[in-house]
Amino acid sequence: MLNIQQHVTYYIVNFFNILIVIHKHFRYRAITSAYYRGTVGALIVYDITRKVTFENVDRWLKELKDHTDQNIVVMLVGNKADLGHLRAVTTDEAKAYSERENVFFMETSALESLNVEKAFTEVLTQIYRVMSRKALGVTTDPALLPKGQTINIGGKDDVSAMKKTGCCSS
Repeated sequence: MLNIQQHVTYYIVNFFNILIVIHKHFRYRAITSAYYRGTVGALIVYDITRKVTFENVDRWLKELKDHTDQNIVVMLVGNKADLGHLRAVTTDEAKAYSERENVFFMETSALESLNVEKAFTEVLTQIYRVMSRKALGVTTDPALLPKGQTINIGGKDDVSAMKKTGCCSS
């Protein structure tokens, strides 16, 4: 049985796997589906000062949808918010796109460390929520929520074993 720390570590490893792969293989314009296996989250980053990077978001989103689980958490990130005076993609345009495609949206500035940590934290939080619901078999439809079911969270022996090995050991 994995503890919460192991779950979060697993999600982070899979999450960063796709980010690193996309970064390394961007020039090839195609990533095999094997790279997407097990991916639970992705940040699609565009440069707010270059419209062409925003136009490529459609292709990346389509590729994610084609090769990943339907429950993948995706965040559209407009980077270089510190260069607002050079903006080529409006915030409203990006927000409208993210709402239409049902993905999260945030603008960041890597240079000024604005919202960078917040973007990762939000995606990881949403991944945890999705995976928790999936593990419990819970849906977002209130009519389909389980009623009167017992969820076994472990007994006294499980807690004693956890104390002996430490909360974050593998």
